[in-house]
Amino acid sequence: MIYFVGAGPGAPDLITVRGKRLIEEADVIIYAGSLVNPDILSYARKDPTIYNSAKMTLEEVMEVMLTANNEGKKVVRLHTGDQSIYGAVREQMDILDANGAGYESCPGVSACFGAAAALDIEYTLPGLTQTLIITRMEGVTGVPKSESIELLAAHKTSMAIYLSAGMLYELTERLMDGGLDENTPAALVYKATWPDEKILVCSLGDLAGEAEKEGITKTATVIVGDIITHANYNRSKLYDPGFSTAFRVSEGNGQGPETARTDDGKIK
Repeated sequence: MIYFVGAGPGAPDLITVRGKRLIEEADVIIYAGSLVNPDILSYARKDPTIYNSAKMTLEEVMEVMLTANNEGKKVVRLHTGDQSIYGAVREQMDILDANGAGYESCPGVSACFGAAAALDIEYTLPGLTQTLIITRMEGVTGVPKSESIELLAAHKTSMAIYLSAGMLYELTERLMDGGLDENTPAALVYKATWPDEKILVCSLGDLAGEAEKEGITKTATVIVGDIITHANYNRSKLYDPGFSTAFRVSEGNGQGPETARTDDGKIK
């Protein structure tokens, strides 16, 4: 069996309990060595065969996977963060499907969530935004025109921008062309949750220059939006004493989008 496992943003203890168990049980591990913290491999037993996919082509990775699977071995394909975001896993799954090989996915903590923890922010503050856009600049991999930085910036919501730390001057210009002010709060989190993590918080207009001073050109997530300074947001209704939910009667008039319910689900 083959398991796609998200290794998390960097810190070894941010892998999921399930992911750790799969690594412990694996006969073969193929890890994305350019991004995955190698300390996570310490969870492996002493005798697995380990490959660094940074030095391999897709065809070489798949040959290892399929051969091991045909031999009845447990294979872990270890990706950085969560493999469903810029993980290039679908192409691997399609080849496995074509060869009748079974596989499962184990999710991980993506970099934008490691960055949010580093910044102590909430992406969805009432009164500011209820939407998080995860995107990237065009590189070797293109981006559809309908998802251009300018069009996405026009929404003026929280943005987590991956794979773009080496293009910050162009990125900031295009974000401002999309309608963001140069004073929009911005942050750059380098290697979130790693021991050498760096955090830069500044205005959008200063972001590229600050990153240049620190020599940050890769392995960093750009966060943009008023959620960084978290000023002037509204209190959530979830724990508001004047708001009734399915589990709590309000201390006020009991009005709200949900009325209180009994344990059996009936409306009181």
